[in-house]
Amino acid sequence: MARSGLAGAARVARWADAALGPGRASATSDGTATLSDATAERAARELGLTAAQVRAEWDTARLAGLVEVHGDSARPGWRLRAWDRDDSAVLRGWVALFDAWSLAYPEPTEHEPAAVAEVVSAMPQVLSFLQLSAGPVPVEQLLDLLEQRVTELRTERCEIPYGPQPEPVEAPQPADTPLAPLLDWALRALASVGALTYGDGQATLTPLGSWAVWVKLEQICVAAQSPAGNIEVSAEEMLRGCAQLRPNAARAEYRAWLAARPVGSAVTELLGAARGEDALLRGLAFEALRVVGAPAEPDVRAVAEEPTLRPYALLWLAEHDGVDPEDAHEVLTREEATWLWVDTAAAVADHGEAPMLVRHLESALQPTIPQLLDEVRAVGHPRTVQVLVALAAAHPDPALAKAVRRAAFQVHTGGS
Repeated sequence: MARSGLAGAARVARWADAALGPGRASATSDGTATLSDATAERAARELGLTAAQVRAEWDTARLAGLVEVHGDSARPGWRLRAWDRDDSAVLRGWVALFDAWSLAYPEPTEHEPAAVAEVVSAMPQVLSFLQLSAGPVPVEQLLDLLEQRVTELRTERCEIPYGPQPEPVEAPQPADTPLAPLLDWALRALASVGALTYGDGQATLTPLGSWAVWVKLEQICVAAQSPAGNIEVSAEEMLRGCAQLRPNAARAEYRAWLAARPVGSAVTELLGAARGEDALLRGLAFEALRVVGAPAEPDVRAVAEEPTLRPYALLWLAEHDGVDPEDAHEVLTREEATWLWVDTAAAVADHGEAPMLVRHLESALQPTIPQLLDEVRAVGHPRTVQVLVALAAAHPDPALAKAVRRAAFQVHTGGS
C-alpha cells in the first residue's frame, strides 16, 4: 500500500533527478524548492500528467522525504535511492507523509489559525480511537471526541489571567469556533495521504493507517520506558549514561532516546558526539547509529571522508550493506585498522581496567609486538603516546613493557 500510494511521487522525483540534476536546468524558482512553472509544464508533457498533478506529486515527494530540500535547491533523498531494494525506506517515507498530513491538504482559510492548531493537536486521540475501534466510526462520534479533546487542551493551557482585571467580558466558548468543518478538513487530509477512508458519514482507518498509529503508540511507550532516564539529555550525556550498560540494555536506551526526537537531528547530534575527544563515545555513537539504520546512511557516508570517523563509518556502511559483522573489518586498510585499534585502546585506557588494555593486544592485526609498535607509531593517532604509556604500565611482562615505553618515548620525541 505504501508503494502504491507513493508511486506517483516517486515517479516525479525520479524524473526530476534525471532531468534536473547537477549542471542541468534548475527545478525551482522561488528559493523554497517549489517547482517553477516551466519545470512543471515540462514534467507534465514528459510524464503524461497535468501540471497540477505534477505539483501535487512533487509536494508529496518532499513531505515523504523522496526529495530533500537544502536551501533553495532540492535533491533526491535516501528513501528514493533505496526505493527498489528497501521496503523499510518506503514505509518510512509514508510515515513521514502521514506525520505531515496537515500540510498535505489545504487547511480552511475561514477559520482562525489557533483553532486549526487545536484540531491538529487533538487528532492523535481521534486516530487512536479509530485504531482501537478497528472499523467504521460515525463522524458524529468523532466530533464529540474532538470537542472533548479541544476543551481539555484549552483547560490545560489555563488561559486565566492573574491580578486585577477590568470589567468581565464574556469569554468565547468552544461553540464559537465550530469544529465540524475542521474535523471534515482533518479527515479529508488524512484520507488524501492514505491513512483512512472517509465518506457516507463515517471514517475507517486503512490497514496502513492502523499500522502507523500503532507504531506511533509504540514509540511513545518505548520513550516512556527508558530505564536509565536519558531521553531528555544530549547525545553525549546519553552515550555516557549507556557506557556501563550491557549491550541489550544500551540498545534499549538508544531506541528510547531516538524515539523522542526527529531522526535527522538525532543523527547529527550523534555524529557531533563522535567527533569529540572521547574515543569511547565515538564507538558508542556508531552503535546508536546502528539502531537508527538506513536513515543514517547519507550522513555516515559523508563522514567517511573524515579521518577520525572513517574506520567507524566504513564498518557501519559494510554492515548496513549486508556484510557479516565478523567480516566487516576486511573493508579497512591496514592503516585504518591500526588507527581504529589505537582509538579503541584509548577508550579502554580512559574508561576500562588495566587487564582489558592488556587483552586488547590480542585484537591487533600485527603478528608481533615489534611490528605492532612500528605501525602504531606510523599511523599518527593523536592519543598514541598516552595509549602506549598506559599499556606499558599495565603489562605484566617487564621486557615487553620496556619496549612499549621506548616506543612511546620515540613517538613523543619524534624519534625512530
